[in-house]
Amino acid sequence: MQQQLRPESDYNQLPDDVPVFAHIADVEQSKGFTSHFVFVIQVKQKGGGKYFIFRRYRQFYSLQVKLLMKFTLGTYKNNSTYVLPTLPGKIYIGNKQEIAEKRIPELDIYMKKLLDLPPWFLLDEDLRIFFYQTLDDCEQTPRSLRRLRPTTRKVKFKIAKEDESGKADTPRAEALYDFTGANDLELTFKAGDVIHLLKRVNEEWLEGLLCNCTGIFPKSFVRIIQDLSQKNPSAHDEASAVAHSVRCIYHDVHCCVIRDVSLKDGIPLQPEYTDLLSLMRTEFGKEAIALNYRDPEGDMVRIVDNMDVELMALQAKGASGIKSPDFVPWELHVTRKNDLSVYNTNP
Repeated sequence: MQQQLRPESDYNQLPDDVPVFAHIADVEQSKGFTSHFVFVIQVKQKGGGKYFIFRRYRQFYSLQVKLLMKFTLGTYKNNSTYVLPTLPGKIYIGNKQEIAEKRIPELDIYMKKLLDLPPWFLLDEDLRIFFYQTLDDCEQTPRSLRRLRPTTRKVKFKIAKEDESGKADTPRAEALYDFTGANDLELTFKAGDVIHLLKRVNEEWLEGLLCNCTGIFPKSFVRIIQDLSQKNPSAHDEASAVAHSVRCIYHDVHCCVIRDVSLKDGIPLQPEYTDLLSLMRTEFGKEAIALNYRDPEGDMVRIVDNMDVELMALQAKGASGIKSPDFVPWELHVTRKNDLSVYNTNP
């Protein structure tokens, strides 16, 4: 049965400490009597509080069994038609880390559907115990936080100084109609606004920046002025026609800077991590930086070695991002190394 929307009045009456959103920030190996992997989960409460919990798959499984015993035997309230989400099944054979990594999107969807159920369901004792931050959770510190989403609605946009004279080369679109975003991931704009394009999400949606906001929006609401796949020729381009560029987004303290960085001679389309880090340090004039990319689910993933670079390149092949012979298919997000605020880790 299809779920109905939460009654707003019932939702507002929930206590502030009730969990309303959760997603997996990382997977970590935990060694005890046996080696296993735990999911690092960031939980958000109705009152705005955030914290981390650490859960194994078998704890997800135990929760699902308890919920099924309660809510599939005619014990729904007020004859509701809500259906429990399906938990991904157990896998007994394979590399434990690979299995855990592949489960992340499915478990994220599972938690989202659970916490989207009616307000009375969020008060269930077993559900609250699962998302409750225990003393053991408090004593643990996430090691890398690779998958946390960056802040998407509170960044200012500016063109890199060296690009001020060439704004016509910046991918952008003009809004044909007013559009009001349905949630925090969608960009709100008015007819006539010029939106700087960041990424092609799919055939119907784009991602862009406007004033103090960044988000996705339907392609049918805008007129493309300069497409992501286009680049105006110049004398410099003709002189370096064989060179490839990578689109970089630098997340500074108060703004995001978009810059197309040319890969130097000798650097392949899938460079070594150390070469890519060195190039970005030179380009942005900063040593303490971190390299990141966004995975298919939209999560920010920190690059720490050549394996991450390879994964970024592999995912970009199947994505609908920049399609141009002058650009590599992946784009890079550069952040300050010690600035975890871009990962929404503030409590």
